[in-house]
Amino acid sequence: MDATQPIIVRIAGRVSPVDVPRLCEELSARLLGADVAAGVREVICDVGGITDANLAAVNAVACLQLTARRLGGRIRLRNTGPELRALLDLVGLGEVA
Repeated sequence: MDATQPIIVRIAGRVSPVDVPRLCEELSARLLGADVAAGVREVICDVGGITDANLAAVNAVACLQLTARRLGGRIRLRNTGPELRALLDLVGLGEVA
């Protein structure tokens, strides 16, 4: 993987609590497979396909952020809708969006 290219994670549909561990495992695998030492640290999480901004979606974003940080990365959201942005602001995760 090119060290200048971010990792792209797309979340679409309705997010449920059972989706969160899978999303985190997928991100972990992608970050561990990337050459973090060479600078692949940015993860862009495209949330434009989320159909229902709910607390499970907020939890997914929070857990993905923690997963990325543990592995030396950081999350940046793309295509954040107003409902999800409001929920993220409410729980103190507005800086991710």
